[in-house]
Amino acid sequence: MRVIHLLVIGMLIFAAAYVYRIKMESTARVERVLRLNAEIREQRDAIATLRAEWAKLDAPLRLQGLADRYLGLKPLSATQYDSLKNLPERPPSFARPGAPDPIGAMINTIEATADPQSVTGSIPAPANQPGARQ
Repeated sequence: MRVIHLLVIGMLIFAAAYVYRIKMESTARVERVLRLNAEIREQRDAIATLRAEWAKLDAPLRLQGLADRYLGLKPLSATQYDSLKNLPERPPSFARPGAPDPIGAMINTIEATADPQSVTGSIPAPANQPGARQ
């Protein structure tokens, strides 16, 4: 009988310790949740403050005043528009229709029409050319 009593007392002590540990973990988690809720509230307040500042900075009357003061823009008049017939002609197309690389075709066309003996400033002229410095 004594052994059973000691075994039951040991199990009660173990159960009490286990319940105490669960209580402490739950208390720590509740504190963490409260801390996170406080941080979320602070961040929401900061966002609300930033939105209010943005609304103040983005006010149309303020922007109009800044534009008048610093940009010197003039109002648009209806006579500033022109018809499509007065637009310049489209630039010539250097690429053949269906060419896979139109930019490469333009570069090749320009290189093909360039003087092969011309030397730019970034490349020194060969010593045997008549215009080369010595």
